[in-house]
Amino acid sequence: MVCTVGMDSLTIAIPAAPAEAKRPPMPFMAALVPVAGGVVMWLVTGSLFALCFAALGPLMIAASLIDGARARRRARRIAEIENQAAWERAEDELVRRHDEERALQDLRCPDAACAMRRPPLRGPEGADAATLLVVGRGGARSEIRSSGGDDDRARAFQKRCGRLDDSPIAVPLGGGVCLRGPEPLVLAVMRGLVVQLCLRFSAAQVAIVGERMHEWGIGGFGASSRREALRVGVARIGEPRPQAESVIWIGAATDEVPEGVTTVLDVVEPRRASLRTPHGIAEVSAEGVSVAQTAAISATRAEGQDDIDVLPTAVALSDLAQHAGSSGLPATIGRNERDEVVVDIVEDGPHAIVTGTTGTGKSELLVSWVAAMASAHGPERVLFVLADFKGGTAFEPLRELPQVVAVITDLDEAGARRGVSSLTAELRRRESVLASAGVRDVRDSDMPRLVIVVDEFAALLQEHADLGAVFTDIAARGRALGMHLVIGTQRASGVIRDALAANCPLRVSLRVGDPSDSRLVIGTDAAAELPGGAASRGLALIRRPQDAEPIAMRVALTRAADLRAAAVTWADAEAAQSPWLPALRPLVRLAELPAPPPGNLVLGQADEPERQRQPVQTLRVGVERGLAVLGGSGSGRTSLLRLIRHQHPSALWLPADVEAAWDVVADLSDRRTTAPDLILCDDLDALLADLPPEHAQVFAQRWEQVLRAGAETTFVLTATRASGAVGRLMDALPRRALLRMPSRVEHLAAGGESATFDRDRAPGRATLGERDVQIAWVDEEGFPSSPVSHPMRWTPSAQFTAVVTSGPHAVARAMQEAHPGCEVVLAPLEPSDSARPAILVADSDTWQRNWQIWQRIRAHGEVLIRAENPADLRQLAGVRETPPFAHLHAGRAWSLRDAAQPQRVVLPELMSR
Repeated sequence: MVCTVGMDSLTIAIPAAPAEAKRPPMPFMAALVPVAGGVVMWLVTGSLFALCFAALGPLMIAASLIDGARARRRARRIAEIENQAAWERAEDELVRRHDEERALQDLRCPDAACAMRRPPLRGPEGADAATLLVVGRGGARSEIRSSGGDDDRARAFQKRCGRLDDSPIAVPLGGGVCLRGPEPLVLAVMRGLVVQLCLRFSAAQVAIVGERMHEWGIGGFGASSRREALRVGVARIGEPRPQAESVIWIGAATDEVPEGVTTVLDVVEPRRASLRTPHGIAEVSAEGVSVAQTAAISATRAEGQDDIDVLPTAVALSDLAQHAGSSGLPATIGRNERDEVVVDIVEDGPHAIVTGTTGTGKSELLVSWVAAMASAHGPERVLFVLADFKGGTAFEPLRELPQVVAVITDLDEAGARRGVSSLTAELRRRESVLASAGVRDVRDSDMPRLVIVVDEFAALLQEHADLGAVFTDIAARGRALGMHLVIGTQRASGVIRDALAANCPLRVSLRVGDPSDSRLVIGTDAAAELPGGAASRGLALIRRPQDAEPIAMRVALTRAADLRAAAVTWADAEAAQSPWLPALRPLVRLAELPAPPPGNLVLGQADEPERQRQPVQTLRVGVERGLAVLGGSGSGRTSLLRLIRHQHPSALWLPADVEAAWDVVADLSDRRTTAPDLILCDDLDALLADLPPEHAQVFAQRWEQVLRAGAETTFVLTATRASGAVGRLMDALPRRALLRMPSRVEHLAAGGESATFDRDRAPGRATLGERDVQIAWVDEEGFPSSPVSHPMRWTPSAQFTAVVTSGPHAVARAMQEAHPGCEVVLAPLEPSDSARPAILVADSDTWQRNWQIWQRIRAHGEVLIRAENPADLRQLAGVRETPPFAHLHAGRAWSLRDAAQPQRVVLPELMSR
């Protein structure tokens, strides 16, 4: 029955009884020394006076006994004094700890007197059947413990340690309490219990009900009851039970206890009563309060009632009245202790900041605010852009409202960036509209206001830090243009810059964790002091420019029916237009785009959300230097070249075959061929990868020569990545189109920004400069394929031809079959018929041993060296330059005549060798 505070057991050490002082030992040895000395002197001197020394021994023993008795009496007195001081300290410690324990119990379970001396702290949790009610004061078990000592005084001290006098005696409120005894005394005790409940709990938590409240002097506690409160009734035994969860019954000493009541307090006389519960019977001192005292307490309580304590526990948006303002956007979003709370983003703003930690109801507040405005103002008055950066579901129910023109979420990173960037274009558009109408403020035009609501502003800035300047710009210029911001964030410190906060005079804060955040938003620490838990969800403090102090309110909750009703209200309104153009389509056909100016080729459709334009992206042939295109497999690189070739059929498309590509680049670099006005090359990195290192280096160098020399030529080169030699070639072109890359690392290596990487980017979607471009599509049907090379087939043209090859016997037979008009011999044999062309076949070692024959043929005939043996080209022919690339094991050979450079030829008869 006693109210406990959950203290740890405290132990007091009991002083030990003083120990009896020990008797000092008898100094027998010391006494024998003078006796023995006197006897020795008498024997030596024969004088009887020497025996006087022997008398000193007994004298020393007597003196020692007297001195020991005095020391024992002195030690006994000191021990008794110390023991008494220790007991006094223990008694003082017991009194102090009992006082502390009693004070803690009074804080935990205060009666009316304690609640008047020190107003109790009120949490969000209300009263219920388990609430402890203090019915009096008396002896209770104490948590104080003692140890040590086993005498009667110690046992009595231990008993006093375990009992706390004048302790609050509390019982669960349960179904009620029955008070019996003389009516004046019982009514005084009843008033004490009512005063105790009403001081411990607010009117929103406890309501006192009963028909005799004014008659019994407690009428002042029933005026401000709430439907959410625990109802505690007061009634006389025998009368009908009040409509309450718990009842305080009043009756005479002989009345029967009402059914269901397990706590009975029989009041005998003032400050004396008997408490009977299922746990037993105890004598207590019952507290009584007079009628005058009760009236004074109720008046003081009514004047000093805390606003937050009397807020409703729940408010439905449908219970609030919405009114359409003449020029602003008033919205009723909650209720305080007396009235509905109305905010106007136009008159109180033009912009607002909403803060609150996770779980406090910030998203519900934003939804209710939008729903309240939408229910009273149609699309011709207000439009909404909603940005949710904490999962994408907070604003999903609001999509059905006709005023909602766009919902941005962090699930669509590219769409979010595009949408926020488009707000800059909306600023410019509104400025243009007002200028055309000859007015300076949106009030004087028919243009609807645009309210931009952001949930988790910090997350938006974390993903797109550069977009913070867009909101700062809107905050600075949005008032006259009719653009308003409602910024929701968990904390304002370090997130909302001063330039933005200065233009947001309307502030709403739910519970925050740091007092500095509360001060930054509403000017006080009140938001950091709001209680936590589920009961405080939706508890907010609002401060408008006209408010001297923050005002507490309970935020209204929006149901699906409220949104459906608002949508039906404006169902006949004209559909609102989005403040920005739709995103680029994943497929844009060339025939759907307007024809470009002469000399320009269409690349695709560009997107400029900051200017609200989607112009045609073009390439000026012969004027622009060129375009480097980078993208992964299936990203649309070849489709771009096919698009350009479709519009410019005379363009030179570098063959995909490495041999043919080598020849084209070699002719262009050596200027054997005039460069056209447009050159296309697909998969440049793949071409280089197919070449041996030596050939790849030469191939890249010749490409560099072509790029430097082609001043009037436009180049379009594609590759999967820009590294090494490919990177140098790509860097030589002034413009770069970045398509989808396989990974973020390769995207960054190709020159892209981390924020623009999208693994699921549509094929043909490129970043060109600072704009997104959807490459136009042309059908592949009927489109010519990439040029295919046709290598020159070798035929004998000289009188003597030397063939350097391994396996000369088999090659000689194949050559004889392929060229029956020639005489084929194995070197060093000489041809027998001088009238026919001769072909001499041998391996490199044989030719080196027959150097004279080799030199004669090298000077006047033709030499064929198979492509599989490039070392023979250097050792036998002395060629130091890199020969034309030739496929291995494909019948390729290099032909040497006179001092000319090696030429690639095809000998089909060598393919099977």
